[in-house]
Amino acid sequence: MKFSIQREALLVPISQVVGVVERRQTLPVLANFLLDVEENRLKITGSDMEVEMVGHASAEVAQTGAITVPARKLVDICKALPESSKINVQLNGEKLALHAGRSRFTLATLPATEFPSSETSAETEQFSVSEERLRWLIEKSSVAMANQDVRHYLNGLYFEFKEGQLRAVATDGHRLALAEIDAPVQGEVRSLILPRKGVVELSRMLSTDDEDVSLSVGRNYLRVQRKNLIMTSKLIDGRFPDYEAVIPMTQDKGMTLNRQDFIHSLQRAAILANEKYRGVRLESGDGSMRIIAHNPQQEEATEEIEAQHNYDNLVVGFNVNYLLDALQSIDGEQVRLALKGADSSCLVTGVDTEQVRQVVMPLKL
Repeated sequence: MKFSIQREALLVPISQVVGVVERRQTLPVLANFLLDVEENRLKITGSDMEVEMVGHASAEVAQTGAITVPARKLVDICKALPESSKINVQLNGEKLALHAGRSRFTLATLPATEFPSSETSAETEQFSVSEERLRWLIEKSSVAMANQDVRHYLNGLYFEFKEGQLRAVATDGHRLALAEIDAPVQGEVRSLILPRKGVVELSRMLSTDDEDVSLSVGRNYLRVQRKNLIMTSKLIDGRFPDYEAVIPMTQDKGMTLNRQDFIHSLQRAAILANEKYRGVRLESGDGSMRIIAHNPQQEEATEEIEAQHNYDNLVVGFNVNYLLDALQSIDGEQVRLALKGADSSCLVTGVDTEQVRQVVMPLKL
């Protein structure tokens, strides 16, 4: 194996692919990139057995071949080299030699045959969606994903494919986030649960470009392809909760506030909130709402902001972090809070659109 490549041409794909490489692995080869040199092209693969990322780069190839090399060391070397350096790479026995200007590096290798290949069943559907909108969908919904919950099906993002629409939902049992976009989906409703690692890597690989990315859905995997990157992730095998039953349907009572004013007031009040429970109390007043936080040290913060509402003497508590996450995922100047009473869940939406819906459970204070 022998090829030459510009530093920047190599650094871009390996910086993307290295995200899936775990620092602690069960198999030594999983700490490595698989470098597969073909005619005028270098293919870089990283995997943790659950998520696989593949990047491509153009290269001047003198001899084809495949080998695995330490991933993070290769990334660090490329970052440390001067800009616009030309890197010459050659496999000498069991060592990979890199030359760039007066710099010389020799890396240990493992055979390419030891690297795990992703096993994917036949695709059931393939369609394209706007890269910018897919990134938006994930950002708005993934905030409510559980982390290391014993209910494994909550440790990921639920995607629902329905006629003309793609919906993403996440919940950790205390809150729920839902976002939806238009998408060229046809046929009956299908769904899948993408694990947290897959969600994180998918979010990293997507940009704000207004180009299309390709989604391929298989029985046990999701594959997403954009430009020179391909991510393949296994899916969580489980039944996602009936999320629609959690979303408050009766919205006759509501409260409309300026979103930024509400966020800033909550952030100030949170300074003196109980560090363990992070609770704040909301109290409706005449054309206003009070936000109160206190802690075991008998310290208290009170904020008052303008609010349009039809509640009589509403007093309800929430985890301030959950409420802030919900508000920051809503677009627009005005935000609407809808809840039946102090014991009911709260639906947070924008005033003009419900493309993003956040549900926060109340907290007893």
